[in-house]
Amino acid sequence: MNLQPGETDEPEVNLTPLIDVVFLLLIFFMVTTTFEHQSRIKIDLPEATAAPTSVDDESLEIIIDVQGRYFIGDQQVVNTTPETLKSAISKAIGDRDVPTVIIRADANTPHQAVITALDVTSQLGLTRISLATSKTPEK
Repeated sequence: MNLQPGETDEPEVNLTPLIDVVFLLLIFFMVTTTFEHQSRIKIDLPEATAAPTSVDDESLEIIIDVQGRYFIGDQQVVNTTPETLKSAISKAIGDRDVPTVIIRADANTPHQAVITALDVTSQLGLTRISLATSKTPEK
């Protein structure tokens, strides 16, 4: 009779299924993450209840701050005259096809500044214009 303990085998833990599950979770969270557009210029958008629309990369953003100053992208327009705004928009468009114009105006922006931006874009033949808003918080 052999009373000496025999060799005990260490149990093997296979990590391949665990790595697969973690990888799939990583892919799931990357795909379902929403990317919010953040601007460097601080404005409080007016609120609306309509569903958001998608923004394409070819869009042109005109940002109007609370003082009525215009920004195209991150560049401030020299002054607030329609002629200057018109030339700045023309320069920003360049040779591109007619892009979608997104006007992001602060909730407290003077109404005249928004109307001037709309007027200038229509003079340039830009007809696809959107006004950006923030979603109304649920009560």
